[in-house]
Amino acid sequence: MKKYRLIIALAAVTLSGFTVAQEAAQKAVLVTGASSGSGRIIAETLAERGYYVYATVRKQADLDALNAIDNIQAIRLDVTIQSEIDAAVATVREEGRGLYGLVNNAGVAVLGPLVEIPASDVEFVMDVNVMGPYRVTKAFAPLIIESKGRITTTGSIAGILSSVFYGPYSMSKHAMEAYTDSLGEEMEKFGVKVSIIEPGGFNSKIGPTTYQRMMDDGFNFDDSLYKEEWESSWLLEDEGNYDANNNVPQEIAEAVIDLLESDDPKVRYMITGPRDSAVGTVQKAMQEMVQLNEGQAHTLSRDELVAMLDDLLAE
Repeated sequence: MKKYRLIIALAAVTLSGFTVAQEAAQKAVLVTGASSGSGRIIAETLAERGYYVYATVRKQADLDALNAIDNIQAIRLDVTIQSEIDAAVATVREEGRGLYGLVNNAGVAVLGPLVEIPASDVEFVMDVNVMGPYRVTKAFAPLIIESKGRITTTGSIAGILSSVFYGPYSMSKHAMEAYTDSLGEEMEKFGVKVSIIEPGGFNSKIGPTTYQRMMDDGFNFDDSLYKEEWESSWLLEDEGNYDANNNVPQEIAEAVIDLLESDDPKVRYMITGPRDSAVGTVQKAMQEMVQLNEGQAHTLSRDELVAMLDDLLAE
């Protein structure tokens, strides 16, 4: 009998050790703004793939819904509130899994003419889209450095190109371009990879939310200097609903997986539905290059520009 008890005890210890090893092998990823849209799809896709996901949201209903999904632990977090960020860091540390991936996905949109939009609206979009990733990344950086992990931010092709009414939103996303470049160089010494995901237009709640915010603030489109432009804009045509028949949110999730699992992930993942959106974004980047070069003190010749492009492509 003692012999059998010993065998059972050894088996229990072995199984316990196997369970601990399994948990240790399961990489943890934190995703902000996971209540809906691309954030929700990122969280669910990672969980299905076997990652342990800390999905951050602000509302109780979203916390309850996400906690019902295997491999997902919902955490209340508003990226504009430092105390909630600090509490989330404490929770992740207490869980003991470490943190391999950080996905700064939470974001908002504010649209309007730059000469008419209230300063408070610009401050709002900057607080969420720029200061939010800054606060969250700074807080979780020690955990990511410990694991030699990965960091990404959901940017936008609007960070490269902009147009009428997109000024505030594009300003915030353009800031994340610089943030990614600087953070990437600073994290390289620790073996941490940094990227930015730049989607084009896709169906999300950002459009309707933006429209409703403008209505709540009492914005009068008829009194705007840009009344004609507003009347022909997609924002007014369907109260902010953007009908894009594409699979961009799922492709964003796949880009996150590539960042987490590739030995040599991209610095920039551009994900657009139609090809013309991608072409227009690259063309805009090239237009800025031409503007920087044309008629300047150290203008490069066409041959020099082509040689430079060839060298960059060869890399």
